[in-house]
Amino acid sequence: MTKKSRMRVELYYWPTIQGRGEFVRLLLEEAGADYVDVARAKGGMAGMMRFLEGDEPGALPFAPPFVKVGGAVVSQTANILAYLAPRLGLVPDDEALRAEASQIQLTIADFVGEVHDTHHPIAGSLYYEDQKKEAKRRAQEFVKERMPKYLGWLEQVLARNAKSEGRWLVGRDLTYADLSAFQLVEGLRYAFPNAMARIEWKVPRLVALRDSVAARPRIAAYLKSERRLPFNEEGIFRRYPELDAAAPRRGRKANR
Repeated sequence: MTKKSRMRVELYYWPTIQGRGEFVRLLLEEAGADYVDVARAKGGMAGMMRFLEGDEPGALPFAPPFVKVGGAVVSQTANILAYLAPRLGLVPDDEALRAEASQIQLTIADFVGEVHDTHHPIAGSLYYEDQKKEAKRRAQEFVKERMPKYLGWLEQVLARNAKSEGRWLVGRDLTYADLSAFQLVEGLRYAFPNAMARIEWKVPRLVALRDSVAARPRIAAYLKSERRLPFNEEGIFRRYPELDAAAPRRGRKANR
């Protein structure tokens, strides 16, 4: 991987939720990057809104998260990660492997969108309470069909890479895709604990990856710090018991 470059990163995201910004935070924390979470500082929200209203130079973001690095303004989570990772040593130098990391991240982004739609299936502008009936139906299909499909695919990617490279999703070393997979498992454990209890025995490599990421010194320190915001019912991963699957049955599969 390319040697890390020294640069200061300004991260712009909502200050009270993990949301999509957390995927960027994890990369910055693992890299030991020099960064500031702008909107969490005094006057930061006003600064973020100036970018969103087009009052600052550079590319115009559609929505947070976005980052400012020097004169560059980069938005969209997967695009931010693909931009920062080579500069921070968290993606291979090989062009094909970089493309693979990007396509994994884009698939995770699709999955995150479906997670969001379990509690806001009609419109993001409506409160959850205005679409609870539709959310329950959407969540039932999500837990039954979509969660196993996406998590099973990540398990397959890990199994294939293990045959030639190692325990990570891409190449021999940890990349930003692994950090995002970690966040995905953490978020699903929070939002759908019963459903995850049913599924996790089927994806042992993914669970092992989650544990490996959590044990990395910088990530472990971050998870214990105040910088790591708790999950809550304002972000993407929300715990609504009525949307979760029934508690797992006792037996070998549920308890493996």
